[in-house]
Amino acid sequence: MQYRENMAVQTDNIIVVGSGVAGLVCALALAPRRVTLITKTNGLAGGSSVLAKGGIAVAVGADDSPSNHARDTLQAGAGLSDPEKALELAEDGIESLRLLVEKGVPFDRALDGTLELAREAAHTRPRVVHAGGDSTGEVLISSLARMVFATPSIQVLDNTFVYDLAVNDGQVEGLITLDPDNGWIFRQSSRVVLATGGIGTIWWQTTNPIESTGDGLAMAARAGAKLADLEFMQFHPTALAVTGDGARLPLLTEALRGAGAVLLDQSGQRFMIAEHDDADLAPRDVVARAIQHRTSSGQAVYLDLRPVIDSGQATLFPRALEAARKAGLDPASQPLPVTPAAHYHMGGVQVDRNGRTSINGLWACGEVATTGIHGANRLASNSLLEGLVYAQRVAKDVCSQSVRKRAGAHGKPDLPPIISILASVDLNSMLDTVRQSMSEFVGILRSANGLESVLSVLVDLDLQRQKANSPLPPTDFAMHGALLRYCEVRNVVLVARLVTQAALQREESRGAHFRDDFPNTRSTWERHQEMTINCLDEGDRAEVFRVAAS
Repeated sequence: MQYRENMAVQTDNIIVVGSGVAGLVCALALAPRRVTLITKTNGLAGGSSVLAKGGIAVAVGADDSPSNHARDTLQAGAGLSDPEKALELAEDGIESLRLLVEKGVPFDRALDGTLELAREAAHTRPRVVHAGGDSTGEVLISSLARMVFATPSIQVLDNTFVYDLAVNDGQVEGLITLDPDNGWIFRQSSRVVLATGGIGTIWWQTTNPIESTGDGLAMAARAGAKLADLEFMQFHPTALAVTGDGARLPLLTEALRGAGAVLLDQSGQRFMIAEHDDADLAPRDVVARAIQHRTSSGQAVYLDLRPVIDSGQATLFPRALEAARKAGLDPASQPLPVTPAAHYHMGGVQVDRNGRTSINGLWACGEVATTGIHGANRLASNSLLEGLVYAQRVAKDVCSQSVRKRAGAHGKPDLPPIISILASVDLNSMLDTVRQSMSEFVGILRSANGLESVLSVLVDLDLQRQKANSPLPPTDFAMHGALLRYCEVRNVVLVARLVTQAALQREESRGAHFRDDFPNTRSTWERHQEMTINCLDEGDRAEVFRVAAS
């Protein structure tokens, strides 16, 4: 099949981009209004939500309350979590969970039929609801996907990549998509919701799937949207250290430590007791740094699951046991090697309580957005909760907004520049260089020298990437895969530059952001850091980002 030399035009009512929990819930909540749900994955089983091993934190226990939940959220957020929004999330989360239960999502139950509640790190009470033990994401997404396919008002477009937003005079007019059957399409719409997930693939060691390339964050940035807190990337302390090829690392859920698993150093000693009063259940950033300090000096760190297995709780964690056994490890007889890995981005496109961005007609929810709730360090299992709550808020707000301008009022955008296969441009090598550089210098431990060196590398890589541009469209279908890789690398390099620049600007250590050269928390930095792209001309080597504080 040949690509069209001219871009086709379609008109959509409401567009939702992304098929994780936020995208699916938003599309369902918009019914019966017509929704076009776009995902770049094959079907609705991609993204990070389906991989979630933890659960949904909800204050439904007899000795719990939303105020307790909010207090724990604020404590984990290291001074940057919004108190009012944290309380609202905890309160609204109870209703969100109730709706899922009513729709038949099979959450785990205790013998008396009540919801089984687990405790995870930095929670003062058991309040995490699971489904299928450590298969919560898989169970939840499969349930929501069935509901989506059973909803006539939702049109699902899979294997469809969103290249960029079309924005004029501060108003969304649609977006440009690419798919193997139709090539380029300008999809006109004045109401677009980004629910594209996170950015974990810009690091070499990550628990995220390979498709988490920051597409939504990158396209919002290029459109001029306000971004915030991009320096705060949470590294999960206990990914199973089984591969060195950059593939996604299996996650050993925090609930294992809540059930009794303990961290051991290479001599078999528990080291977290000396690191924090909560020992193995300390906040994620504390545990991740304690492990990183050891692994970076060549020491091995292990998670011992034997206390969990000996207590008869192994059936609650089938995915963890399966991952270990696939790696040739026996958790019943030996501790498992672990390493921190990029897991969840607290920063993102800045939104208000209704998920509105700074661009009219553009909303965002889920990991691509930053609501001000997670602050500098997300509380365990608050991510699925936030996705649920804000997806419903966004849907309600989208329905309440009148269309101010006709979609496509400024005409069809130009056809994007297309990749040509050049021997001098190795996109896979470029991607590996970005990921390895980010893990080495923009990971758990950071410094000005390392951050500046990465920025230099990223600018050079972006120039190499731009050399792959050609004004001519590809002539056959075989180029589609290479074109998609080019589009993803374009986004990865931009997001990496944004994150690194934000990390360089924040001259302190707070939450998930730790600077060796500024190891202390500073009161002058107890504020959010906003960022917008000032100018981003192809070939411009000058500083392209404007950073502001609020």
